[in-house]
Amino acid sequence: MIMGGSGEKPQLIINGKRTDGRVPDELRPIKLEVGTLKNAEGSAYLEWGNNKVLAAVYGPKEAQPKHIADPNRAIIKCRYQMAPFSSLEEHSRSGPNRRAIEISKVTKEVFENVILLDNFPGSEIDIFIEVLQSDGGTRAAGITAAAAAVASSGIPMKDIPYAVSAGKAGDLILLDLNKIEDNYSDADMPVAIAPRNNEVLLLQMDGSMSKEQFDSALQMIKKAGETITKIQRDALEARYR
Repeated sequence: MIMGGSGEKPQLIINGKRTDGRVPDELRPIKLEVGTLKNAEGSAYLEWGNNKVLAAVYGPKEAQPKHIADPNRAIIKCRYQMAPFSSLEEHSRSGPNRRAIEISKVTKEVFENVILLDNFPGSEIDIFIEVLQSDGGTRAAGITAAAAAVASSGIPMKDIPYAVSAGKAGDLILLDLNKIEDNYSDADMPVAIAPRNNEVLLLQMDGSMSKEQFDSALQMIKKAGETITKIQRDALEARYR
């Protein structure tokens, strides 16, 4: 990585390679293990590049407090949180902040669209995502880990979603942004998808892309999803083999 003068952005592409040596459409290495927590109904531990994420699922159980219960379906509670030691940035301080609350909300909405909530009226399902170490893309990593945790719990879902980001550096589309790229790219687009029918469950954009760039980024994400989905399914099979 070559830094410019004071206040200048770092050079994200040098001789066709990114700051961590990847080519533009390359995922960071991903390792996933399910069933890591004995006291949870479902759990998963994910290493995605330098990200380390733990996800746990509890329930279905009686909704508490009782007045929040829905007599027709289960409700989902989701908490995404970065451990205070996960990075040196301000958002990693102890306790929820606006970013953590927002990610918790959109993650909850992802799983409301895939979990068969009608099977569990009056109950709640709790999803916890704890980022132990962060290096960009923790929102996508958290959703991917939580999906494996829910699947390992036995809670029925229509599909096992995955998430990954794409971004833009100049006119070049990049897959799976790391922290430096996240901070200095011209656009960042995290997307969550249900792979069976490619239903988009989450799509956010920071920055801007042309229609052609957007289409290219989305196709890149869907292609990467084939790899991520296989990693999820292999981890689940290894758990119950």
